[in-house]
Amino acid sequence: HNSGQISFEKKDLKIGFLKQDIDFVYGRTILEESYEAFSELKALERQLEKINTQLAERTDYESESYHNLMVDLNEVQQQYEILGGYNYQGETEKILIGLGFKREDFNKLTDTFSGGWRMRIELAKLLLQQNDILLLDEPTNHLDIESIMWLEQFLKNYTGAVVIVSHDKMFLDNVTNRTIEISLGKAYDFNKPYSEYLELRHEIREKQLATQKNQAKKIEETEKLIEKFRAKASKASMAQSLIKKLDKVERIEVDEDDNSVMNISFPVSKVPGKVVIEAEKVTKSYGDKTILKDISLLVERGSKIAFVGQNGQGKSTFIKAI
Repeated sequence: HNSGQISFEKKDLKIGFLKQDIDFVYGRTILEESYEAFSELKALERQLEKINTQLAERTDYESESYHNLMVDLNEVQQQYEILGGYNYQGETEKILIGLGFKREDFNKLTDTFSGGWRMRIELAKLLLQQNDILLLDEPTNHLDIESIMWLEQFLKNYTGAVVIVSHDKMFLDNVTNRTIEISLGKAYDFNKPYSEYLELRHEIREKQLATQKNQAKKIEETEKLIEKFRAKASKASMAQSLIKKLDKVERIEVDEDDNSVMNISFPVSKVPGKVVIEAEKVTKSYGDKTILKDISLLVERGSKIAFVGQNGQGKSTFIKAI
């Protein structure tokens, strides 16, 4: 169930969202796809071209319609300049290089890049749009260490607000200054990065527990007094006032901890042999392009293995080959 209201302070608030899955239009180069971030500028460029073409064809320099064209040209140019029309190409190149693309990649088709690289183009477009609010869902999933470090710096200097959902603790510590925990139907808001929030959350809970214990002790003592006073007629009114006082006491609650865990098991229908994979000098090519060369590998039952490497280095290809 997801409904509610969003209140904005300013009218034309721009929100950018990084999706986990992207639908790519085939046949565009990396630069062309990145320039899609500037739909407004692109429309103005088309307008400028149209006006300039009309001006070049006209000779009635004194006419009112020629004068109006000049006014239009001036207005569109101003708008173009305000929106950064003369800087966007340089900005695009800077961000693409920051995210690990090489200059020689710029005019290659996006279809020729792996999913991880295509996700980076989507991230580049988002960062180029200068949104007021950025919503980033697991932005480091498809990035290597150099690109993560670059993105951290970029987000630190970002003028808008950035909301991040991530499992990467170090990344969260480096780029956030506020943590919102949603647990068991409640939201807890802390003006701290992730690790500091964890410590603070623990301290708060410890204090709550101690105060609750203290309060429980006092309540118990009061209840014993009430029982004692009730028996004596002379102390009955005292018993009543203690009962009223006890009713007014606000009971201290301790924030509940969500300790639920998922239990997933993948039952093996057949216990494999001791050697699960034995590969000798494996080579994989796509046409003329060699992706992997002479890879030898022995994997035994029970091994835990991680494939680490930059995007496009052949991790997925290797898994598929296996």
